Amino acid sequence: QVQLVESGGGLVQPGGSLRLSCAASGIIFKIYVMGWYRQAPGKQRELVAHIAPGGTTNYADSVKGRFTISRDNAKNTVYLQMNSLKPDDTAVYYCNAYASVRNNHWGQGTQVTVSS
Repeated sequence: QVQLVESGGGLVQPGGSLRLSCAASGIIFKIYVMGWYRQAPGKQRELVAHIAPGGTTNYADSVKGRFTISRDNAKNTVYLQMNSLKPDDTAVYYCNAYASVRNNHWGQGTQVTVSS
């Protein structure tokens, strides 16, 4: 059974930082592209960042220079370090593991709220 368990969300003031974690089980983690997506109220889910098995990363323009995605294959965990947070970053953040159309898995999501 595949499980992706996110943690690290919460309430933070503008300009603050959070680190999200996603622990995976039930998959061969090292072969998956791992990603973070987010969905704000009334908006579509959007890609935040993803990291390939070899470590190549890709970021949405809105988070470049502020967010960093990383992975630890020994711990089956992917991280999202979020700095200089803005109110527009408020959303539910979802972890994704993708290897193929049939092997595409989602976590349950973790709420990030940026507000003073």
